[in-house]
Amino acid sequence: MRDVKSFPAKNNNENPLFHLYQSVSFWRVLKNTIIIECCRFFPWIAGKRKLYRKLLGMEIGAKTAFAYKATPDLLFPEKITIGSNTIIGYNTTILTHEYLIKEYRVGEVIIGDNVLIGANVTILPGIIIGDNATIGAGTVVSKNIPPGAFVTSNPMQMK
Repeated sequence: MRDVKSFPAKNNNENPLFHLYQSVSFWRVLKNTIIIECCRFFPWIAGKRKLYRKLLGMEIGAKTAFAYKATPDLLFPEKITIGSNTIIGYNTTILTHEYLIKEYRVGEVIIGDNVLIGANVTILPGIIIGDNATIGAGTVVSKNIPPGAFVTSNPMQMK
């Protein structure tokens, strides 16, 4: 099971995304969006890592690389921890929140050292990915991945 905290919808059970700015400041979301959108296209990998650390509060190890258009969570990027020498593939999305009809959920994402994440992967909130794991392109990571595992597909399958 993913490690997430649930918060019920307010305002007569209206969906909580409609009331997003009651849970996160508009200005914070705007700042995060500008930084992340600029970094998605920024070609200097070490510079991108430094901006994510300093401006968004993400914990990112040395030699970790975010490929072109990889996207960390816009609302709670500080809940992302990534180890050293990890590759985050092209157009990958790392989510730390999810909005549902009657609640929203928030959870940390922890990615270990020497992890390879392929292109177009989606990592859901509350996930832990162990050291030396490999995640194939297009996988939706909906469960924790143990160290050294190889996972692919949607739904996710361990190989």
